[in-house]
Amino acid sequence: MSKLKGVLLMAYGTPRNLDEVEPYYRDILRGREPRPEAVAELTERYRRVGGKTPLLEITRKTADLLGERLNRGGDSWRNYVGMKHWHPYIAGTVEQIVAAGVEELVAIVLAPHYSRGSIAEYQGMVVSSLEGAATPRATRFIESWHANPLFTQLIARRIQEGLALFDANPADVEVLFTAHSLPARILESGDPYPDELHRSAEAVADAAGVASWRFSYQSAGKTGMAWLGPDILDSIEAIADEGGRNILVAPFGFVCDHLEILFDVDIEAKDKAATLGVNLRRIEMPNDSPEFIEVLHDLVATGEGARAVDL
Repeated sequence: MSKLKGVLLMAYGTPRNLDEVEPYYRDILRGREPRPEAVAELTERYRRVGGKTPLLEITRKTADLLGERLNRGGDSWRNYVGMKHWHPYIAGTVEQIVAAGVEELVAIVLAPHYSRGSIAEYQGMVVSSLEGAATPRATRFIESWHANPLFTQLIARRIQEGLALFDANPADVEVLFTAHSLPARILESGDPYPDELHRSAEAVADAAGVASWRFSYQSAGKTGMAWLGPDILDSIEAIADEGGRNILVAPFGFVCDHLEILFDVDIEAKDKAATLGVNLRRIEMPNDSPEFIEVLHDLVATGEGARAVDL
């Protein structure tokens, strides 16, 4: 009898309706009360994208499709979804995994680039949730997977498809890679996040044959502390000042349509570009596409281009 294996897909989390925005925000702040004006601003952002994002639904569908793909070979796989800051929480999902008797587990955060300020927190949640489990299990945590060749090719194709939508020579379109900003203090400890992002962007740009590109961060928190830059809005302004009139945003630090894409890029960044006379588009996100399912399958089956640790 084959071992029961499992995959845990993890993402940040999202409120399921506007009433959940405030408690969701409180969870992000680890129980501290958010400022009323900050809650109002976040609520308005969710309202402008339809009251919620499809993050949870897309992640669940991704897990289902990945499970189907993994089980084609006759193995016995069960796939699970856990969120860092909202339901279904990672801890509760790990309880289900333990109760189901999963003997081998692969844990993947749906973010390709590693940082101690982000991915390591998910890892800690998995470790603490598994402590005290009656049945030992082999758990492999994939820390970083931006170098997976299938992922590089997927984003490169999305860029090529996006460039074809412009009424301009592709050489005249600036590709702007973006990823979530983090507090600048991570640099003090030599966090590998910026280096991984730049190496990843170079690999994708080479694969796509991109003539002109640059990198910026997006979605920085409003905390009063310094965050990694340059910010996407500043980069858009810089491109416009240099005479650029066409920008293709490639948010390769994300894999799914959620607030940082649907508002920060599709509304805020596009509005900024429009005021500067710049035509801004973005690539189609991987979401639950067949190509992305193949990326995840490759990570689980071969681990190529990934860095993993045994927990």
